[in-house]
Amino acid sequence: MTFSVCIYCASSSDIDDLYKNNALDAARFCALQGWRVVYGGGNVGLMGLVADAAVDAGGAVIGVIPEFLQRREVAHLRLTELHITHTMHERQMKMADLSDAFIVLPGGLGTLAEFFEIVTWRQLGLHDKPIFILNTNHYWDHTILQMEMAHQQGFIRQNLADLFRVVDNIADIIPYLD
Repeated sequence: MTFSVCIYCASSSDIDDLYKNNALDAARFCALQGWRVVYGGGNVGLMGLVADAAVDAGGAVIGVIPEFLQRREVAHLRLTELHITHTMHERQMKMADLSDAFIVLPGGLGTLAEFFEIVTWRQLGLHDKPIFILNTNHYWDHTILQMEMAHQQGFIRQNLADLFRVVDNIADIIPYLD
């Protein structure tokens, strides 16, 4: 069975090229490792870049998109597989079920929701799959600080390193996957 990595990322295109290049690098890296890329199924923003880069690098890409977004014609058409769900919640569950690990790229509210849901599921013992935050340009620093405060104040009992890893470079995930 092929190893699958879910990449959570933004649907926005109106962002600095640094983040676009980071998304391209992450997708190419995964494809070149022979890993399937699972993502939100869109053809816009970082999502579209991730899908295109992985496909162009010879990788398999699985998209998962809710039907209301597919109707808006934002579904990517060059994918290995495209799964259509009824709701955003079903989308999250399907993406998690299809994935062996998770990489969180810089993103907005949707990416934050995806990250917090998958890390909460890990905290609750619903999965034990590795989660990586790719902290490009220190994008996630404040989110990580908030989570560290929650841990210090007793709101998060587990050590954060037991829940997720913060990396600055996509290749830094390799030692944690062996």
